[in-house]
Amino acid sequence: MTSAAPQDLVVTQATPADWPLISGWAAEEGWNPGLSDGPAFFAQDPGGFFLGRVDGEPASAISVVNYGSDYAFLGCYLVRHDLRGNGHGFATWKTALAHAGNRTVGLDGVVAQQDNYRQSGFTLAHRTIRFTGAAPESDAPTGVRAAGPDDLAAITAYDSACFPADRPRFLGQWLTAPAHRSFVRHDGGRLTGYGVIRPGRDTLRVGPLFADTADDARALFAALTAGIAGREIALDIPEPNTAGVALAEEAGLSPSFETARMYTGPVREHAAERVFGVTTLELG
Repeated sequence: MTSAAPQDLVVTQATPADWPLISGWAAEEGWNPGLSDGPAFFAQDPGGFFLGRVDGEPASAISVVNYGSDYAFLGCYLVRHDLRGNGHGFATWKTALAHAGNRTVGLDGVVAQQDNYRQSGFTLAHRTIRFTGAAPESDAPTGVRAAGPDDLAAITAYDSACFPADRPRFLGQWLTAPAHRSFVRHDGGRLTGYGVIRPGRDTLRVGPLFADTADDARALFAALTAGIAGREIALDIPEPNTAGVALAEEAGLSPSFETARMYTGPVREHAAERVFGVTTLELG
């Protein structure tokens, strides 16, 4: 897919080789991308990443990642600082959004862009608050263990109940990416939650943190943070999950950043009350 845009901007699909540039721009915005995010992102939808160029030089980026036939997620919406105000962002947006077709599109919008998203047909669902701080002292709890290959099917099924779409390709990479640590919680052989922690540019990132109850989430959080007391961590929590907010506050974390989860239409029913931490603001 290629399009011409203002001032000779040309938008084409990005490749994994472009990811260091895109994630570097994201880091400059303070978004703290994970160090190993790229392969998992591209595994979900290799054609869902776009880069705009002016005179052959990168100028803008965006992702519109498709999940099945009904849902897509928009992220990585970026314009190089010295080229802002020239219409490159919106031109890139229009080209990329066509990739979603008739799917409902979700995004986690930064405060400065939320009015623009509303004008493009996005409606607020809830705020998401990033909590950051030093990981507390914790011991490995009972009922939680490191996830292994035999857990993939159960995790994928559990994830599908907590997310608006199925995403097995993404999870196959996310759970096993370099330096990603994944844990599962069981109750009598039944999975009651799972969580992942990974290194970011600035802090360790927790996500997802999906659990049946606050106790399950607390146990998983303790496992994820065991042995890293004092290291900076970040957890993005949907504001309506008051138990998730309480968990972060109990751990001594403080709000540091916020986004708005917005959609262009209806999404599949899912157990939002189990989402104690979103997976990633870039892909939902």
